[in-house]
Amino acid sequence: MKPETPHPSRFARHLLPQGEKGWSRRALLGSTLALAACDRFASAEPTPLSVPPLKSLAPCPFGTAIKAMQIDDPDWATLARANISQLTPEWEMKMEYILADGLDRPRFDRSDRIAAFAEANGMALHGHTLIWYAQGEEAFSGLDGAEFDRAFDGYIAALAGRYRGRARSWDVVNEPILDDGSGLRDCHWSRRYGHDGYILRAFERARLADPNAVLFLNEYNQESVPAKGAQFLKLVERLLKAGCPLQGLGLQSHLWIDIKEGAIAAFMRQVAQFGLPIHVSELDCTLRSDNKLDFRSQADRITRQTARVSELAEAFMTLPETQRFAFTVWGLRDTDSFYRQGGMDDGRDKPLPFDSFSRPNPMAAALAAAFQT
Repeated sequence: MKPETPHPSRFARHLLPQGEKGWSRRALLGSTLALAACDRFASAEPTPLSVPPLKSLAPCPFGTAIKAMQIDDPDWATLARANISQLTPEWEMKMEYILADGLDRPRFDRSDRIAAFAEANGMALHGHTLIWYAQGEEAFSGLDGAEFDRAFDGYIAALAGRYRGRARSWDVVNEPILDDGSGLRDCHWSRRYGHDGYILRAFERARLADPNAVLFLNEYNQESVPAKGAQFLKLVERLLKAGCPLQGLGLQSHLWIDIKEGAIAAFMRQVAQFGLPIHVSELDCTLRSDNKLDFRSQADRITRQTARVSELAEAFMTLPETQRFAFTVWGLRDTDSFYRQGGMDDGRDKPLPFDSFSRPNPMAAALAAAFQT
């Protein structure tokens, strides 16, 4: 999901074979500045920085977001096979796509293709997402009472049920909290069932559709907006007290370089108190700032990015093993990121672990170093 922030086989030469040893935390972090000046216009020649396959270092499944069209990109597929052990559909398992032709004509072609790619490559599948405030209003327009209920319940049953036994987990409800943390969002779901009510109903129906999947509440900016983090903790507490089959907490972790030092680790400690599995579910870290007079160098921005990403990954590593569910980046290559889409892209943002030539960015080195602590 795009966050509200204050401002969202060449490859084989740069990676060790899976399982090879000999990489120290100091060596990995000490090499990050070698890529500080690289962007999408840089040479595709090998660089001094090498990073082992991230899935071989992570203490849990290491995931990425995927669009179905990326399966046809051989460079992306090679990079994913080397580094990834879990996939999250970025868009094509959302209601906007599934119900583009109406409630009675759901489209599963692209989500089926992603699921098949995951299975063929020994990757887990994380379903994303069943209910989101930002989608579904048009498809449900004109439905009232029992008709609305049947459509709501039926949609969850159809989607979660289709991937029963194939999806390891689901983001059942996505982004229910207002950006400023003052409360929960008003939406077409809350108008029918109430703010907590639609969340409870969605989790209950998801549990019926797939009793074995791990069910997550997914949200962003908890670590960077204190009021939103507090609201998230209160919501989780209420849901658990109400008997909600909530089983995991998704921290999207769309970071930026000026998040206050220590804030990320502090929230990780707070959210860990519930004892639930935690999924870093959509990590990226933009180098951008809203300040038009921000003249910091690219190297300075990358140094700050490395600090924020390291803090997140190190905080994740301090969790008990049973709470480290998965660690997912919201795309692999910089050019895959939503930050690099559209006419405003200057080619300099590096929000993801790999550059456009599939070479490790400083972010990849930071993650590798943290995972080896």
